[in-house]
Amino acid sequence: MRIVIGEDSALFREGLAALLSSAGHEIVGRADSGPAAVAQVRAHRPDVVVLDIRMPSDDEGIAAALEIRAWDPPTPVMLLSQHVETRRTVELVTTGGIGYLLKDRVLDVDEFLTALERVASGGTALDPEVVTRLLGAARAGTVLDALTPRELDVLRLMAEGWSNAAISTRLFLSARTVETHTGSIFAKLALADSPDGNRRVRAILAYLEASST
Repeated sequence: MRIVIGEDSALFREGLAALLSSAGHEIVGRADSGPAAVAQVRAHRPDVVVLDIRMPSDDEGIAAALEIRAWDPPTPVMLLSQHVETRRTVELVTTGGIGYLLKDRVLDVDEFLTALERVASGGTALDPEVVTRLLGAARAGTVLDALTPRELDVLRLMAEGWSNAAISTRLFLSARTVETHTGSIFAKLALADSPDGNRRVRAILAYLEASST
Protein backbone atom coordinates (compact mmCIF):
# COMPACT_ATOMS: atom_id res chain seq x y z
CA MET A 1 0.00 0.00 0.00
CA ARG A 2 1.04 3.62 -0.54
CA ILE A 3 0.80 5.46 2.79
CA VAL A 4 1.00 9.03 4.09
CA ILE A 5 1.86 9.43 7.79
CA GLY A 6 0.74 12.50 9.73
CA GLU A 7 2.40 12.61 13.16
CA ASP A 8 4.07 15.50 14.99
CA SER A 9 6.35 13.26 17.07
CA ALA A 10 9.40 12.67 14.88
CA LEU A 11 10.41 9.50 16.75
CA PHE A 12 6.95 7.94 16.50
CA ARG A 13 6.56 9.05 12.87
CA GLU A 14 9.86 7.58 11.75
CA GLY A 15 9.37 4.44 13.83
CA LEU A 16 5.97 3.88 12.24
CA ALA A 17 7.42 4.55 8.80
CA ALA A 18 10.14 1.95 9.40
CA LEU A 19 7.58 -0.59 10.63
CA LEU A 20 5.31 -0.12 7.63
CA SER A 21 8.21 -0.15 5.19
CA SER A 22 9.50 -3.41 6.65
CA ALA A 23 6.04 -4.89 6.08
CA GLY A 24 6.32 -4.10 2.39
CA HIS A 25 4.39 -0.82 2.23
CA GLU A 26 5.56 2.39 0.57
CA ILE A 27 5.68 5.61 2.59
CA VAL A 28 4.93 8.30 0.00
CA GLY A 29 4.57 11.24 2.40
CA ARG A 30 5.32 12.39 5.94
CA ALA A 31 3.79 15.37 7.76
CA ASP A 32 4.05 16.96 11.21
CA SER A 33 0.82 18.99 11.08
CA GLY A 34 -2.76 18.69 9.83
CA PRO A 35 -2.40 21.08 6.88
CA ALA A 36 0.85 19.42 5.85
CA ALA A 37 -0.84 16.01 5.94
CA VAL A 38 -3.66 17.26 3.72
CA ALA A 39 -1.09 18.67 1.29
CA GLN A 40 0.77 15.35 1.20
CA VAL A 41 -2.46 13.47 0.49
CA ARG A 42 -3.34 15.82 -2.35
CA ALA A 43 0.14 15.50 -3.82
CA HIS A 44 0.50 11.71 -3.58
CA ARG A 45 -3.07 10.30 -3.45
CA PRO A 46 -2.14 7.40 -1.13
CA ASP A 47 -4.11 4.22 -0.49
CA VAL A 48 -4.47 5.11 3.20
CA VAL A 49 -3.46 7.88 5.62
CA VAL A 50 -2.30 7.33 9.21
CA LEU A 51 -3.04 10.42 11.31
CA ASP A 52 -2.39 11.42 14.89
CA ILE A 53 -5.53 13.15 16.22
CA ARG A 54 -3.55 15.78 18.16
CA MET A 55 -1.09 17.19 15.66
CA PRO A 56 -0.15 19.30 17.52
CA SER A 57 -3.39 20.98 18.68
CA ASP A 58 -6.28 19.03 20.19
CA ASP A 59 -8.26 18.50 17.00
CA GLU A 60 -5.89 19.36 14.16
CA GLY A 61 -5.72 15.73 13.09
CA ILE A 62 -9.52 15.46 13.18
CA ALA A 63 -9.84 18.58 11.03
CA ALA A 64 -7.34 17.12 8.56
CA ALA A 65 -9.18 13.80 8.51
CA LEU A 66 -12.50 15.54 7.81
CA GLU A 67 -10.94 17.45 4.93
CA ILE A 68 -9.35 14.31 3.50
CA ARG A 69 -12.59 12.35 3.88
CA ALA A 70 -14.51 15.11 2.09
CA TRP A 71 -12.77 14.21 -1.16
CA ASP A 72 -14.57 12.23 -3.82
CA PRO A 73 -13.68 9.44 -3.52
CA PRO A 74 -12.64 9.81 0.11
CA THR A 75 -9.22 8.53 1.16
CA PRO A 76 -9.22 5.84 3.89
CA VAL A 77 -7.91 7.20 7.21
CA MET A 78 -6.50 5.43 10.26
CA LEU A 79 -6.60 7.68 13.33
CA LEU A 80 -4.16 7.14 16.19
CA SER A 81 -4.36 8.78 19.60
CA GLN A 82 -3.16 8.52 23.18
CA HIS A 83 -6.68 9.22 24.43
CA VAL A 84 -10.28 8.82 23.28
CA GLU A 85 -11.43 12.01 21.61
CA THR A 86 -15.21 12.17 21.19
CA ARG A 87 -15.56 15.75 19.91
CA ARG A 88 -16.10 15.78 16.12
CA THR A 89 -15.27 12.07 15.86
CA VAL A 90 -18.88 11.19 15.06
CA GLU A 91 -18.59 13.22 11.86
CA LEU A 92 -16.01 10.77 10.55
CA VAL A 93 -17.88 7.50 11.04
CA THR A 94 -20.35 7.96 8.21
CA THR A 95 -18.78 5.57 5.68
CA GLY A 96 -16.26 2.78 5.61
CA GLY A 97 -12.55 3.32 5.35
CA ILE A 98 -12.10 4.66 8.90
CA GLY A 99 -10.03 3.36 11.78
CA TYR A 100 -9.46 4.72 15.28
CA LEU A 101 -6.90 2.98 17.48
CA LEU A 102 -5.32 3.97 20.79
CA LYS A 103 -1.52 3.98 20.60
CA ASP A 104 -0.95 2.42 24.02
CA ARG A 105 -3.37 -0.43 23.23
CA VAL A 106 -1.77 -1.47 19.95
CA LEU A 107 0.16 -4.42 21.35
CA ASP A 108 0.39 -6.67 18.29
CA VAL A 109 2.07 -5.48 15.09
CA ASP A 110 0.33 -8.04 12.89
CA GLU A 111 -3.08 -7.03 14.24
CA PHE A 112 -2.28 -3.38 13.53
CA LEU A 113 -1.21 -4.17 9.97
CA THR A 114 -4.36 -6.23 9.45
CA ALA A 115 -6.52 -3.39 10.77
CA LEU A 116 -4.76 -0.90 8.49
CA GLU A 117 -5.34 -3.13 5.46
CA ARG A 118 -9.02 -3.48 6.43
CA VAL A 119 -9.40 0.29 6.58
CA ALA A 120 -7.58 0.72 3.25
CA SER A 121 -10.03 -1.70 1.65
CA GLY A 122 -13.03 0.30 2.88
CA GLY A 123 -13.69 -1.39 6.21
CA THR A 124 -13.57 -0.10 9.78
CA ALA A 125 -11.22 -0.74 12.70
CA LEU A 126 -12.24 0.84 16.00
CA ASP A 127 -10.61 0.15 19.36
CA PRO A 128 -13.15 -1.36 21.80
CA GLU A 129 -12.45 1.47 24.27
CA VAL A 130 -13.27 4.03 21.58
CA VAL A 131 -16.54 2.28 20.81
CA THR A 132 -17.42 2.06 24.51
CA ARG A 133 -16.81 5.79 25.02
CA LEU A 134 -18.64 6.87 21.88
CA LEU A 135 -21.63 4.64 22.45
CA GLY A 136 -21.74 4.68 26.24
CA ALA A 137 -23.49 8.04 26.49
CA ALA A 138 -26.24 6.79 24.23
CA ARG A 139 -27.33 3.94 26.49
CA ALA A 140 -30.13 6.03 27.97
CA GLY A 141 -31.30 7.17 24.56
CA THR A 142 -34.49 6.04 22.90
CA VAL A 143 -32.60 4.49 19.99
CA LEU A 144 -30.76 2.07 22.24
CA ASP A 145 -33.81 1.39 24.37
CA ALA A 146 -35.25 -0.60 21.49
CA LEU A 147 -32.33 -3.03 21.38
CA THR A 148 -31.69 -6.05 23.57
CA PRO A 149 -28.41 -6.46 25.50
CA ARG A 150 -27.27 -9.10 23.02
CA GLU A 151 -28.07 -6.81 20.08
CA LEU A 152 -25.98 -4.13 21.76
CA ASP A 153 -23.10 -6.61 22.01
CA VAL A 154 -23.42 -7.41 18.31
CA LEU A 155 -23.53 -3.75 17.35
CA ARG A 156 -20.47 -2.97 19.48
CA LEU A 157 -18.46 -5.62 17.65
CA MET A 158 -19.82 -4.40 14.32
CA ALA A 159 -18.52 -0.95 15.21
CA GLU A 160 -15.08 -2.41 15.93
CA GLY A 161 -15.03 -3.71 12.36
CA TRP A 162 -15.67 -7.42 12.93
CA SER A 163 -17.52 -9.52 10.35
CA ASN A 164 -20.56 -11.63 11.24
CA ALA A 165 -18.35 -14.74 11.28
CA ALA A 166 -15.93 -13.11 13.75
CA ILE A 167 -18.82 -11.87 15.90
CA SER A 168 -20.21 -15.39 15.97
CA THR A 169 -16.91 -16.71 17.32
CA ARG A 170 -16.44 -13.95 19.89
CA LEU A 171 -19.97 -14.20 21.31
CA PHE A 172 -20.20 -18.01 21.04
CA LEU A 173 -23.25 -17.75 18.81
CA SER A 174 -24.15 -19.53 15.61
CA ALA A 175 -23.76 -17.63 12.34
CA ARG A 176 -27.52 -17.81 11.83
CA THR A 177 -28.15 -16.25 15.26
CA VAL A 178 -25.79 -13.36 14.51
CA GLU A 179 -27.56 -12.79 11.20
CA THR A 180 -30.87 -12.71 13.07
CA HIS A 181 -29.53 -10.15 15.55
CA THR A 182 -28.12 -7.92 12.80
CA GLY A 183 -31.39 -8.10 10.90
CA SER A 184 -33.27 -7.13 14.05
CA ILE A 185 -30.89 -4.19 14.64
CA PHE A 186 -31.46 -2.92 11.10
CA ALA A 187 -35.22 -3.29 11.47
CA LYS A 188 -35.37 -1.50 14.84
CA LEU A 189 -33.26 1.34 13.49
CA ALA A 190 -35.45 1.50 10.37
CA LEU A 191 -32.50 0.92 8.06
CA ALA A 192 -33.88 -0.38 4.80
CA ASP A 193 -31.53 -2.16 2.42
CA SER A 194 -30.45 -0.10 -0.57
CA PRO A 195 -27.88 -0.49 -3.36
CA ASP A 196 -26.04 2.71 -2.40
CA GLY A 197 -26.00 2.33 1.38
CA ASN A 198 -24.11 0.21 3.89
CA ARG A 199 -26.53 -0.68 6.65
CA ARG A 200 -23.79 -1.79 9.04
CA VAL A 201 -22.11 1.60 8.86
CA ARG A 202 -25.45 3.42 9.06
CA ALA A 203 -26.38 1.43 12.18
CA ILE A 204 -23.10 2.43 13.83
CA LEU A 205 -23.62 6.04 12.79
CA ALA A 206 -27.12 6.05 14.30
CA TYR A 207 -25.64 5.09 17.66
CA LEU A 208 -22.84 7.59 17.47
CA GLU A 209 -25.27 10.36 16.60
CA ALA A 210 -27.42 9.33 19.58
CA SER A 211 -24.40 9.51 21.86
CA SER A 212 -23.52 13.03 20.73
CA THR A 213 -26.92 14.54 21.50
